Amino acid sequence: MSAADQKIRTLQENIEQVIRGKPEAVRLTITTLLARGHLLIEDVPGIGKTTLAHSLARSLDCGFRRIQFTSDLLPSDILGVTIYNQPSQAFEFKAGPIFANIILADEINRTTPKTQSSLLEAMNDGQVSVDSHTYPLPKPFMVIATQNPLEYHGTYPLPESQLDRFMMRIRIGYPDASDEKVILTTQHLFHSAGDLKPVLTAAEVLDLQNEVDRVRMDEGLVDYLLALTRATRTSELLELGISPRGAIALHKAAQAYALVDGRTFCIPDDIKRLAPLVFAHRVIVNARIDTFGDRGEDAERILEELVNQVPVPI
Repeated sequence: MSAADQKIRTLQENIEQVIRGKPEAVRLTITTLLARGHLLIEDVPGIGKTTLAHSLARSLDCGFRRIQFTSDLLPSDILGVTIYNQPSQAFEFKAGPIFANIILADEINRTTPKTQSSLLEAMNDGQVSVDSHTYPLPKPFMVIATQNPLEYHGTYPLPESQLDRFMMRIRIGYPDASDEKVILTTQHLFHSAGDLKPVLTAAEVLDLQNEVDRVRMDEGLVDYLLALTRATRTSELLELGISPRGAIALHKAAQAYALVDGRTFCIPDDIKRLAPLVFAHRVIVNARIDTFGDRGEDAERILEELVNQVPVPI
């Protein structure tokens, strides 16, 4: 077992002390972190969205801030503000909670579009601009946002430009019967996220992110990824296909997923597994097509069909 593989296994096992019965959700969260991406967790209340984000943050010896998004939250409440210091007779920048390594944007769709857009530069460029000054954010930097798909009153759906900054959108889902029974009968033995100890430093996370860059993806797999991308642009079921940024996100996510799986090379299953998670929130289902109900689930079904239709390289 390589040093990188050992560190990833240690991180995964640490998080799973709190998040029981959802190893794939944990793997995808770690994948997004190592791919230098941001994660959107969309699911019903009580599933463990916030706990998953908190568990990851507590497992890293990094700065962590939780921002509770509300309708009266202002961009300055996130980014910071410049104030005049009377004793020094100079303006000083007071940094906001965005200046941390792991940011939990809790219920991100409960704040206004103006405040949502304040995250765009931070998520895309790793910096924020306030009063004509640009301030770099610490590295590693990751935003984990949560939202409830069932509550529409008092919410502001994320626009396409904001959704495009998230590498993946995942759902945790209900635990199966056996796992839920264990949760109910042995909950007093479980760790809480606040009890977790850091198992990786910021420097080790950066090293793992650099390891992702060295994961090999053969030219045939790159062509396969591009064929999937083109299929979304030509499908009659979709009004908006995948942009080059979305294709780059899938490429990087596949590399990270391979590393989390203990490999130094990508395989077709990496792309097939991740394509719906990376693409679904970036496409728009054709309004003239009869849908199954939830637009997000419709997008995932359509993408799964496209994945099955595009030939896999041999």
